[in-house]
Amino acid sequence: MAPTRNTFRVGPTTCSTGTACFTPLGSPEAARCSAADMSRPTSTPLSVTPATLYFPTSSLASTASPLPPHVALSAARVLTGQYNPANGIGLANTSLAFFGDRLYALGESDLPYSLRLTSNGDIETLGRHDFDGKLSMNMTAHPKIDPDTGEAFAFRYGFIRPFLTYFRFDSNGVKQPDVPIFSMVTPTFLHDFAITKKHAIFADIQIGLNLIDMITKRATPFGLDPSKVPRIGVIPLYAKDESEMRWFEVPGFNGVHATNAWDEDDAIVMVAPNVLSAEHVLERVDLVHCLVEKVRIDLKTGIVTRQPISTRNLDFAVINPAYLGRKNKYVYAAEGDPMPKISGVVKLDVSNVEHKECIVASRMFGPGCYGGEPFFVAREPENPEADEDNGFLVSYVHDEKAGESRFLVMDAKSPQLDIVAAVRMPRRVPYGFHGLFVRESDLNNL
Repeated sequence: MAPTRNTFRVGPTTCSTGTACFTPLGSPEAARCSAADMSRPTSTPLSVTPATLYFPTSSLASTASPLPPHVALSAARVLTGQYNPANGIGLANTSLAFFGDRLYALGESDLPYSLRLTSNGDIETLGRHDFDGKLSMNMTAHPKIDPDTGEAFAFRYGFIRPFLTYFRFDSNGVKQPDVPIFSMVTPTFLHDFAITKKHAIFADIQIGLNLIDMITKRATPFGLDPSKVPRIGVIPLYAKDESEMRWFEVPGFNGVHATNAWDEDDAIVMVAPNVLSAEHVLERVDLVHCLVEKVRIDLKTGIVTRQPISTRNLDFAVINPAYLGRKNKYVYAAEGDPMPKISGVVKLDVSNVEHKECIVASRMFGPGCYGGEPFFVAREPENPEADEDNGFLVSYVHDEKAGESRFLVMDAKSPQLDIVAAVRMPRRVPYGFHGLFVRESDLNNL
């Protein structure tokens, strides 16, 4: 059976202001944040965030400015008192997370924004959440929620040392002390990470941060260092300092997203899309090809081995959330045609190590139809004996020719990811980044 009235999906999608919109199977509502309020009158993102720096808009300011146009205009608004960065610089448009009985809209350049659902179904922004003053700076938009303990694990990255800081929240949402990682020797674009039951895993990739280039070359602060050898860092999950942090060189691995990881004997196995053409990430996303790989880190020998599990251009991969941090069999990934447009969803059997092409099911959305990141919803979430793929994949799909958006529910077990429900939306649902499924019972308790 399809998801019933007691469940629905809330997903972030990018509006004209760049902020996050939420659609509980109905009218889009936006998370309210200072940066978005500043941008809304012009329908153009004016704050400086990773997303806006990827796609600068040259028409926003005079080319005579020594800064990139969007940076110059933001600075001008600060100087004229139109915008106070102390109230937040993020757009909360990257993802959503639910932990500690709270729902958050997330963007990695700012604090989380706390949300709640009102009695009439509207999304209300409660404001930036600093966890009783314990989180004073930005946080990743990809925290990992342990399905067994309810704890959340997270990090932040930045331009000044420590370039990486790891931390966690207990099951009540109380932030625990920071663990600064000084062995991250250069500022790196560290968008996502993975956890197992014992470890946290970080990818130190070739895409780095450089404020000097942004100022002197009128460029974005993101840049590619082709001479840098990528590394994977491993630290105990409950580390109190970085004394047990280990780094492993992994030439050619630029993992921006991480799908899952688990402990296996004296090794760690991680599944992640590898950006093969990292030089195109900053300017020509349509030329980017992501190859999903199975990476094995032998903690005894220090040897890292990698195995591609599909040749297709796949990213925005998800799993059954109940398997986060432990060995799983199935991965569901979005297929780029080209990126960032998503033309369909595929199901991968990552245990099928004998084959280079591990796709076991797929669903293409059709000509002119593009969707977002899928999300897995278990059919029997309270049944520990249920099959890993016993559930549904949900996503928004927009038909560009007809101008219609639909909410798709697909059978995750079926060989063709059969559509079991397609709900026509009353208005356009813009393309977005990452999504989340939240049960109505949880939303009612916010």
